[in-house]
Amino acid sequence: MSEETKEVTLFGSKPNILLILSDDHGYGDLSFQGRNEDVHTPNLDRLRSSGMSFEQGFVSAPICSPSRAGLMVGSYQQRWGAEWFGNSSFAPNDYQAIPEILKPAGYQTGYFGKVHYGPDTPGSRSCPDQHGFDSSFYGLAAQGMGRLHYLTHELDAVGKYGDAAYYHGMHAMYENGVPVACHEHLTREFGRRARDFMTEAIQAHDPYFCMVAFNAVHNFTWQLPEEELAKRGLKAHPDFDPIVDEYVDWYDGAISPNLENGREYYLAQLEMMDEEIGRLLDLLEETETLQNTLVIYLTDNGGSACNFGNNAPLTGSKYTLFEGGVRVPYLASWPQVIPAGSGTQELTSSLDLLPTFAYVAGAQLPNNQPIDGVNLFERFSGVGKGHDALFFDTGFQWSVRTQDWKLHEVHDDENSQNARKIMQEVEHTDIGCGRSLFSLRDHLAETPENDCLSQYPDKAAELAQLYHEWYRKIHQ
Repeated sequence: MSEETKEVTLFGSKPNILLILSDDHGYGDLSFQGRNEDVHTPNLDRLRSSGMSFEQGFVSAPICSPSRAGLMVGSYQQRWGAEWFGNSSFAPNDYQAIPEILKPAGYQTGYFGKVHYGPDTPGSRSCPDQHGFDSSFYGLAAQGMGRLHYLTHELDAVGKYGDAAYYHGMHAMYENGVPVACHEHLTREFGRRARDFMTEAIQAHDPYFCMVAFNAVHNFTWQLPEEELAKRGLKAHPDFDPIVDEYVDWYDGAISPNLENGREYYLAQLEMMDEEIGRLLDLLEETETLQNTLVIYLTDNGGSACNFGNNAPLTGSKYTLFEGGVRVPYLASWPQVIPAGSGTQELTSSLDLLPTFAYVAGAQLPNNQPIDGVNLFERFSGVGKGHDALFFDTGFQWSVRTQDWKLHEVHDDENSQNARKIMQEVEHTDIGCGRSLFSLRDHLAETPENDCLSQYPDKAAELAQLYHEWYRKIHQ
């Protein structure tokens, strides 16, 4: 593809845009990778074979709230203090979100899925209908300890279930900001509503931006339709001890290693999500719009070890700044532009989506908004560089990642070590301790025996300087 053709094809060509975001999907849990024989994801395989895999694709945080917050505005979320659960939030009002940028370019916009940017409340800026989406059906996970029940949502959940409604995420869903009950499995409901939105836009000959934010495969995955349980020979579980007063006690009793057949429940949710992705792709084929649709798939953070996700061959899991916490499945398909079966090793970020979508839509980027992502269009055709470095900071741990190197630090203070202890006890994962340096070109595993900090002190100092320069820049 020549440079001239690429410009004509991509800039302002207004493809339909379908962004699929999952929740806690393990890096190794894709059947096309051939790593785990128990994984069956034929439609994610189909998406990958039709387009590109970003082999070094990252999100901006190892937990969902700050990761999603940064993605929606293309900026490091630390710019407004969003680092971890306690201080994460949607971007301030002077930041424009993806749909607010695309709508002036003629796009219909729809959001279907989980919302979790921080302490989100009905009618707040964090609600999709309040930051640019024309159509929406969503659940506010902040009302349920960061999760949505897969099967049960009541208009008066507390009246029916008491305080357990909060722990189990049973509060009402929202349709264009209006509370509604829902008793369909959310994965299927999000997929159905997305297809309806896409169909209407296609019939109106309008370009659209459709975001589907599945809560799959987030815990608690035993919540499956009866027919799925029967098909897989899995027993039905009531939610674990719904009258328990202490959430942590209940939670810790409902995850690895205490859930019998836990991996099978996780895989069932993954396969249901894969089926819905297949239905979305089928719709594009049936309406003959596949060629002119940019489809992106990624997950919000690394897979959760306590929820039976598998991040092999990466070290670490959700909550950590090891590769397994922030390096994610990241796929792109646009048949008329992206070569089938292609891939890139360039550093790619979830922050890159906003400037990429704006570019292909011919939309104007805001002048007063810091955009930390970079346009992916050149990488779509197999050329162009990625980021020189990516930065991560949760307040008690930070890391900087270049093409070949990773410098990682967990602060050696009381707060950081308390966070480490909690992660070990409740989440069954270890965020590490102190400073370490890894040459990932030599050894992908971030293990103590591969820590080369003492061998390359100058490289560690160079990367630490990069981090501190970045830190000063985004906090100025």
